[in-house]
Amino acid sequence: MSYDVEAVRRHFPALADGTAHFDGPGGSQTPRAVADAIRDTLLAGLSNRGRTTAAERRADDTVTGARAAMGDLLGADPRGIVFGRSMTQLTYDLARTLAKEWGPGDEVVVSRLDHDANVRPWVQAAAAVGAQVRWIDFDPERGELTAAHVAAELGPRTRLVALTGASNLIGTRPPLEEIGRLVHDAGALFAVDGVHLTAHAAVDVAALGADFYTCSPYKFLGPHCGVLASPPETLERLAPDKLLPSTDAVPERFELGTLPYELLAGTTAAVDFLAGLVPGEGSRRRRLITALEAVGEHEDGLLRRAEEGLAELPGVTVWSRAARRTPTLLLTFDGRDAADACRFLAGRGVSAPAGSFYALEPSRRLGLGDSGGLRAGLAPYTSGADVVRLLDGLAAFLATPAG
Repeated sequence: MSYDVEAVRRHFPALADGTAHFDGPGGSQTPRAVADAIRDTLLAGLSNRGRTTAAERRADDTVTGARAAMGDLLGADPRGIVFGRSMTQLTYDLARTLAKEWGPGDEVVVSRLDHDANVRPWVQAAAAVGAQVRWIDFDPERGELTAAHVAAELGPRTRLVALTGASNLIGTRPPLEEIGRLVHDAGALFAVDGVHLTAHAAVDVAALGADFYTCSPYKFLGPHCGVLASPPETLERLAPDKLLPSTDAVPERFELGTLPYELLAGTTAAVDFLAGLVPGEGSRRRRLITALEAVGEHEDGLLRRAEEGLAELPGVTVWSRAARRTPTLLLTFDGRDAADACRFLAGRGVSAPAGSFYALEPSRRLGLGDSGGLRAGLAPYTSGADVVRLLDGLAAFLATPAG
């Protein structure tokens, strides 16, 4: 499948300064089409949603268009697409809403592999109502989280299981479909954090068995906002806190205040950009699947090159070891601080941040404490030359005296 990374890169003004960006897991760079959509929406006439004036219709069409776009990206019903300020905000709101139905003796299951945004909201909501929290472990040697790890924590009082679709720290992709079946067989709900996964794979929320799927457009070339996808009938059963005069319709009952129309326009533009990364035919959903498959092949090829190069560098430990994972590398260096490597690379125009990236539980489980390591994530605009610069930069860093 043809993938022209140089043609893709020309759409990203941020790349013009020559920086090699490996910071995509924290937030991708933005194509011009997304910025233009945001600008054009802000400069056009806008009003509260309605169908009377042109400004009202423009706002309404922007919202419905963004729901349709995210439905296509996630294989989800647009009527169950909820927008919010961030994935974290949406998860907190959802946790508080679901906790109204929990009580002492009920169990909520979270994992040691997850970003804290898919841990702490559930832990705190459970504590507020006296529910118990159970923890899914993972294998720190191999970086794997299996269905057996999840099955060990399920019981007759399990109410919800929260699990990442892909670790933002080490890239591990748990077998969600198998796990989803286990969760539903136990009579529980399944909440999937898809923030890191959505940027690297074609997602089908229904096939994954996710009752709730959250993601963030700014991780897949879009603007800073959050998205929750859920079957409309599931949302209909929930009663979130809201203002009295605000609508009780789904999905609007979960959206607090006026939506950021410009960011929703940017989200649609990001989805359309992804759909056009490679030539394709058919529906937008079909073109997205084709494009994301091509992106995956491109990223996997670069990942192999990076891993081969890293294997030749002395004193480097690669913690991303799962058989099925995103193109995300977490590195530590014998006797050297990952933060020092980050600063050294930055001086050479290579952006690869250091830390635990809010993934406290997996960082601690790996024995890295709260410091984590150096993370290098690949993106649709990453080139082979970028990978060479990363490897050359790390080789130069390791050749300098420590201290």
